[in-house]
Amino acid sequence: MYAIYSIVTLIAFVLVSPYFVYQAIRYKKYVGGLRQRFGYLPITLNVDGDESIWIHAVSVGEALTTRALIADLREQYPRLRLYVSTTTLAGQQVAKKNLQGVDGVFYFPFDWAFIVKRTLSIVRPRLFVMVETEIWPNLLRLCRERGVKTVMINGRISARSYPRYKLIRPLFRRVLADVDRFCMQSEESARRLIDLGADPQRVTVSGSLKFDSLQSPTPAPHGKPRDWALRHFRIAGNRAVVVAGSTMKGEEGPVFRAFARVKSMSPGALLIIAPRHVPRFDEVERMARDEGFSVARRSRDLQIDAEPRADVVVLDTIGELAQIYQLATVVFVGGSLADYGGHNILEPALFGKPIIFGPHMHNFKEIAETFLANAAAIQVQNEREFEEQLRDLMTDPVGRARLGAAARALIDANRGAKDRTLAVIGELLPHRGTVVRPFRLVH
Repeated sequence: MYAIYSIVTLIAFVLVSPYFVYQAIRYKKYVGGLRQRFGYLPITLNVDGDESIWIHAVSVGEALTTRALIADLREQYPRLRLYVSTTTLAGQQVAKKNLQGVDGVFYFPFDWAFIVKRTLSIVRPRLFVMVETEIWPNLLRLCRERGVKTVMINGRISARSYPRYKLIRPLFRRVLADVDRFCMQSEESARRLIDLGADPQRVTVSGSLKFDSLQSPTPAPHGKPRDWALRHFRIAGNRAVVVAGSTMKGEEGPVFRAFARVKSMSPGALLIIAPRHVPRFDEVERMARDEGFSVARRSRDLQIDAEPRADVVVLDTIGELAQIYQLATVVFVGGSLADYGGHNILEPALFGKPIIFGPHMHNFKEIAETFLANAAAIQVQNEREFEEQLRDLMTDPVGRARLGAAARALIDANRGAKDRTLAVIGELLPHRGTVVRPFRLVH
């Protein structure tokens, strides 16, 4: 089975390699980490051959989620090194910038046995931690053979991916048998995982670590923001600000048209738009100019301790969006108006901001439903509804305050996944143990 899997993935790699070559030439992607993806990690990563805990976080969201655990793992396992791997360049950048306390960050290896063995020999993990649904058959098999404990944390099986996994259930069941424990975000994801073949005794509903990974803002000394990005946005207190976060192709047009209506009511309004993918920064800037807006780029045009004078600022940096949300009068979270599954609504909720998202939130289904049930966010079904809701919220300070307060209350009520996850890890690598209790989202 593993030989067939390796052959299939090799064929797939060959078929898509022209795309990777194009991305490498056009956008300088993948080149920097290619040696690491083949298992050639810097010898300085673990020159003494120490044992470790290896956490794999695919990209930005997963890397930020690990913040909930890093400090505690460092305290509870002081003799083990702590490493984080990512798949994407953006994930690498965010992990290196935001994950204090880790001993190293590297690119995840291709899942072929000879490459994985090379990586394992350098990292020497006693525990492999995969964030969300990162199932790599050869890596998990080799971990089992070497006695490395494995755990999935913040796991989820979405409604979209579930039918695809069912098509390969015999393979999936065998791979799941190599995982020691599963910490799932919700009871629904846990049920799906068990149906796919996971041992129920190994499955715990821990809740979403995304609640615990959020870092509350700290007071700024002498009236100056601690966060460097905020010093480029010294916004006047009466200026209306729309933040459109993690937008995807097909969403910027509706955002610009809705913002034009806001501008007709509030001529000084500002739109801060953060495209999800780096290659689209130039495209979104052109679209904004074509709509008649004056446009600035965060990395190129904004001055320190000055107010942006443009109508639209394209946030063309990595890892700053979470802090920028606190500037918003109203937030739109992208990936949801067009069918991409939605993005994280917890970051703006932390700052008590009124949130709008579209109909496509299957990647954050349980969280979105909880917010809607508690009148802590607004869901729209199409562009027309989005324009109407944005306009209404911009002219309704009481409604904005009510939505924002409900969102922040949900954040505070649903923390706790960190302790449940650490308890499971403690059972795999005993230190001083904790009791794992059942979990339900607090409505």
